[in-house]
Amino acid sequence: MKSALILGVTGQDGSYLADFLLKKGYNVYGSFRRTSHRLFERLEYFDILDKINLVKLDLTDPISINKVIKETQPDELYNLAAQSFVGISFDQPILTTNVNATGALSVFETVKESSNHTKIYQASSSEMFGNSNEIKNEFSRMNPASPYGVSKVFAHKTAQHYREAYGLFATCGILFNHESPLRGLEFVTRKITHNIARIKLGYDKKLFLGNIDAKRDWGFAGDYVKAMWQMLQQDKSSDYVVATGESHSVKDFLDYAFDYSGLGDWKDFVEIDKKYFRPQDIDDLVGDATKAEKELGWKPSITFKKLIEMMVDSDIKLINEHVF
Repeated sequence: MKSALILGVTGQDGSYLADFLLKKGYNVYGSFRRTSHRLFERLEYFDILDKINLVKLDLTDPISINKVIKETQPDELYNLAAQSFVGISFDQPILTTNVNATGALSVFETVKESSNHTKIYQASSSEMFGNSNEIKNEFSRMNPASPYGVSKVFAHKTAQHYREAYGLFATCGILFNHESPLRGLEFVTRKITHNIARIKLGYDKKLFLGNIDAKRDWGFAGDYVKAMWQMLQQDKSSDYVVATGESHSVKDFLDYAFDYSGLGDWKDFVEIDKKYFRPQDIDDLVGDATKAEKELGWKPSITFKKLIEMMVDSDIKLINEHVF
């Protein structure tokens, strides 16, 4: 039986990945950071909370990182833990850097010293690329436009360094935006579908948004965690872009989500608020996953419209059952 350690198991990707690996027969360890809030709703969604070996770990604490990796000695380690909200990174750049950059460095160094058989998956990000008028692949120039993007470039380059200097199996998945019904409410896609449900059921009348002209390459998180696993089944570590190859604006998302929900024209419900604009934003991000398709056999299975339908249906059901 293979063992896997998922750093950040309580997040969207961590929960989808844990469910996926358990179905593959893995012994799954999952790290979480102690807070005063409940953390395990996503694992309960999959009914897998009691099937995971939960361990406490904080990426800002090298001692806890060292302890958990030494004790678990995993065959595969998925570093999904992060301060993952781009907008917050402008307000908390030091925390973002400590978690995403220095925390990743501590993971690589611990594996090198204490568990060098472990295959590492590093969660890189399309935010590393920033603005440029091209479809992004593994060789595209990195020009991040946020503290989050900068922190992810550091972790990405550090993974490459440990791969080349010390022979670690360190693979980076450069994942473009991926969503699901389990996405956090602070992310624009889930904010839209959650508020559509509240409006439809009479709890709210308006939705306040920032830059709705921004374009992103949106896929389904359940598809993307499969790509993570496929990367660690290769003989050699490398880097892979994971994306749909399609670009859609926030307006496009609004158009279809409001139409699908039966509410009609989103302009009747949405107001633009400058407080939701970022100091610097990326106009358009779209990825080329040719390498992942050729070497991993990976392709997305959920379309943009199907993804929106899943999220709208889920939030309407959620609001019907529990008022948020």
